[in-house]
Amino acid sequence: MKKNHSEDALFTEFPPVPTSDWENKIHADLKGADYTKKLIWNTEEGFSVKPYYRAEDLNGLEYINRLKEQNPYLFNTGRPGAWMVRQDIHTADISLANHCALEATGRGADAIGFNVAEVSTHKQMKALLNGIDFEKTAVYFITSKSYPLTLELFIYEINHRGLSGESIRGGINFDPISYLLLNGDFYITFNNNLEEAEYLLNTVRKRLPLFRAIAVNGHYFQDSGSSLVQELAFSLAAGNEYYSALTEKGFSADILGPRMLFHFACGPNYFMEIAKLRAARLLWARIAEQYNPGKSESLQMFIHSSTSIWNKTVYDPYVNMLRTTTEGMSAAIGFTDSLSILPFDLAFKAPDDFSNRIARNQQLIFREEASLDKTQDPASGSYYLENLTDSIADNAWKLFLEVEEMGGMIEAVKSGFIQDEVEKKFRQKKEELAQRKRILIGTNQFPELQELMLDRLEVTDGSPVGPGSPYKKLVPARISVSFESLRFATEAYVLKGNKRPGVFLLPFGNLAMQRARASFATNFFGCAGYEIFDNPCFEDPDNSLTAIREKRAEIVVFCSSDEEYAALIPKVVPALKKAIPELIIVVAGYPKDQVEAFTIMGVDEFIHIRSNLPESLGKFNRRIGIPPR
Repeated sequence: MKKNHSEDALFTEFPPVPTSDWENKIHADLKGADYTKKLIWNTEEGFSVKPYYRAEDLNGLEYINRLKEQNPYLFNTGRPGAWMVRQDIHTADISLANHCALEATGRGADAIGFNVAEVSTHKQMKALLNGIDFEKTAVYFITSKSYPLTLELFIYEINHRGLSGESIRGGINFDPISYLLLNGDFYITFNNNLEEAEYLLNTVRKRLPLFRAIAVNGHYFQDSGSSLVQELAFSLAAGNEYYSALTEKGFSADILGPRMLFHFACGPNYFMEIAKLRAARLLWARIAEQYNPGKSESLQMFIHSSTSIWNKTVYDPYVNMLRTTTEGMSAAIGFTDSLSILPFDLAFKAPDDFSNRIARNQQLIFREEASLDKTQDPASGSYYLENLTDSIADNAWKLFLEVEEMGGMIEAVKSGFIQDEVEKKFRQKKEELAQRKRILIGTNQFPELQELMLDRLEVTDGSPVGPGSPYKKLVPARISVSFESLRFATEAYVLKGNKRPGVFLLPFGNLAMQRARASFATNFFGCAGYEIFDNPCFEDPDNSLTAIREKRAEIVVFCSSDEEYAALIPKVVPALKKAIPELIIVVAGYPKDQVEAFTIMGVDEFIHIRSNLPESLGKFNRRIGIPPR
């Protein structure tokens, strides 16, 4: 093949630049600022991320490619790059579930997840699966009161149709450890669960060899607020617990490996999520090989991914589509085996044909238009992603070993260690959301001021408090609930015939500061659903009294610079308080040297970037007389 001399000439014009030159230039541009504080990202996963990576950063990471070369099945589940488009149908209504399933399979879904909690007879199973082609569509049973019964009914339906089970794909969501975590105890005992597992494994071996009988629902950790490292480490620990217990029952790794499914959530941390799935395959292979499998395929991890629940919002719900798009892309690029994108309206209502179609079509666009299915392990060789994969794997492995030293996953759950660690991360995220260090567009930043959602609310968060349980429970929750409760309270207050609380912005002085603080106040009070009265600059704030009365505002917010507050607050605030005693007077900012004096003059509150929004807005609601919700 002839050399392209024009290409040679082009690239010789750009000689390689050593890292030291890049670093010198960066330090020069920082002008003495701390490199670490400015450019190094300290992740919640427990490691640091550099501002850029180069080819030399792959040194020492060759083991990842060596592992894939030694075990070709590690990143290969029998497909070039395509994942199964799976739609989970959570309704227990058999007729509706069948309608949704036929709609989904007719419009691109490769797999369906069914709730069979109310299916106890063959007649019901037949009605649920009517029209589903088992040869083309994988069938998963995600909620059941008895998985052995569900499996029996499914096999009966297969036989009734005169089909062989050899090529039928799917699985059951049998996961006693997740039941322990969510309910605070096993529904009978773990030994009883193992007997069920033996029956399920033996049945699928004989009748449904491509069916998966054991699940590890790692997504519950992230949906309860965990870090990605915690989600991965605890999932591996649960998988190892099942391997350890079931190999003692006589099942080999070659039997267990192809019949286990790991379900991870994919959240908003785009590159981290890609790296998490890649790290999961590497670490699971390391665990599985300790059980001496006879086949390389047994080192393989089957991954089902679903978009996370914890960061989905009721307000500005169409933003959820953007969230699930990036989350789904992470799963696809991270090389998931199957993927469920949750409908954007799941946080406040039962999904309908429209929201289900949008969720399904997002995946079809990934495959048919973005061609994300055309490459196996597309992240391979990326300087950044290979380093993230290594860092997540390293930290998850350390945490996994810590759990093993406690006696394994079940003992760690019984001690409360798992639940406590996840709860700490959730509290951290919730605090960051309250202080807007973590942003949910439409909820704690840039709210849609005219949006009303209370009348669209069909489902509520949380479940009834049941009887006590011996062990602490893991609690999946959406992180935006505290903000949404405030806004629901405002809407309910107005629906009872009350006036919508009004916030009168009083900007004056320095143009840049008044607009910045007016914008801050708009976002601040908009999060509670208050009506915002923005105004042009008041040349003389003394003249604001008439306008405040016309708007019948409950709150007035001074918006200017700290320096100008010093001159104006003593002059205007006492007069406003005298004229309208019930008026709540707020200063945007925190002029710390004058806070005490301003408070004596009549300023009620100061709002600023360190304010805890739910706590602050809760105070305003109470002062106005809005009952909590």
